[in-house]
Amino acid sequence: MKQLFLRGIAIIGLLVATTAHAQLRVEISGVGANQIPIAIAGFSGETIAPQQITAIIKADLARSGMFRIIETGDVMTETATVNFGDWKSRGADALVIGSVQRLADGRFDVRYKLLDTVRSTQLSALALAALPQFTRVTGHKIADDIYEKLIGVRGAFATRIAYVTKVGNEYRLEIADSDGEGTHIALRSNEPIISPAWSPDGAKVAYVSFENKKPVVYVQDLVTRQRAVVANHKGSNSAPAWSPDGSKLAVALSRGGLTQIYLVNPDGSGLRQLTNTNGIATEPQFSADGQHVYFTSDRTGGPQIYRMSTTGGEAQRVTFNGSYNISPRVSPDGKALAYISRRDGRFQLYVLDLTNSQEQRLSDTVKDESPSFSPNGKYIMYATESGRRGTLAVVSVDGRVKHRLTTQAGDIREPTWGPFMK
Repeated sequence: MKQLFLRGIAIIGLLVATTAHAQLRVEISGVGANQIPIAIAGFSGETIAPQQITAIIKADLARSGMFRIIETGDVMTETATVNFGDWKSRGADALVIGSVQRLADGRFDVRYKLLDTVRSTQLSALALAALPQFTRVTGHKIADDIYEKLIGVRGAFATRIAYVTKVGNEYRLEIADSDGEGTHIALRSNEPIISPAWSPDGAKVAYVSFENKKPVVYVQDLVTRQRAVVANHKGSNSAPAWSPDGSKLAVALSRGGLTQIYLVNPDGSGLRQLTNTNGIATEPQFSADGQHVYFTSDRTGGPQIYRMSTTGGEAQRVTFNGSYNISPRVSPDGKALAYISRRDGRFQLYVLDLTNSQEQRLSDTVKDESPSFSPNGKYIMYATESGRRGTLAVVSVDGRVKHRLTTQAGDIREPTWGPFMK
């Protein structure tokens, strides 16, 4: 249980413009059941941009596991006349075309169209102007639009992830694009860094810092670089988790003896104890509607996951299969619960359908931890181990699509997937 409670502690610093030396490498090992064949023609003029837009789009869609990329040597502007029959005969159900132009103010004007070759219609079109350093984001936004128009669910490529890398004796909190590129170091420390927690708007991060030789919960504004102490009580201050509206944090405090769940305002005011049992309660997570808090407790002997109203009352046990279930994470729509379960000596990722209590194991690794849903609820990122080194893995909620993010040096742990950015 000590390791369980340690994982509930987080620390993060300022988001600085220092690019990390090592980018994450993506390894895809699974695909969806019904892939959509899509052709992506080279965008006219894209060689003048710092990043090749079509390469980013292709990589995003391939990584999702939902698309089969049809390679083409064609370069086509969004104004080109398209022979739909020709593209259909080449096996493409959809076609992406576009262009890139440099504007007088130094920005790049990126335009694109998504075409349905089966129905010979246009499905979408976008025109985006971006500074040179944001051309990658532009590619991700186009991929998001394609994903939404063809899958029917909002894409999550233009989101960010945070994770901790350990290299030697140094811990680094790193923030990157969802594909592991564009990495920035937010904090370097000789002390452990774990469990960063994004605010719902992506502008702040809650964390626990050991810089004063004791765990203290902070909230850091990533825009102004100012931070506020949320919890600095006697004992352990750990496991911050945001409410969906960003008005509250749930934290695990041992100020009264055994670790219990408390609710507190982001500025540290309004502290209110939620749980009060003869067992330990930790790892709080708000439900999607903010009306309940899920948490881990050993009140029945081994750790299990419980749910309790934010107004108090009796806690209800949620997990019943297996004797060791920890690290609850609720899907954005509130219908599923991801967690880590130890069975036959293996720590693996499971997901529970909260509407019918059906459980599914999603991973085939044995040292999984720290699950985190993508903001569209279609994927779960988690930490695992490969070759005695920590890596990050992503799996779709149906278990079909899998890919892994690794780095050449160091262990990677404690992932958290950021929210949609406005």
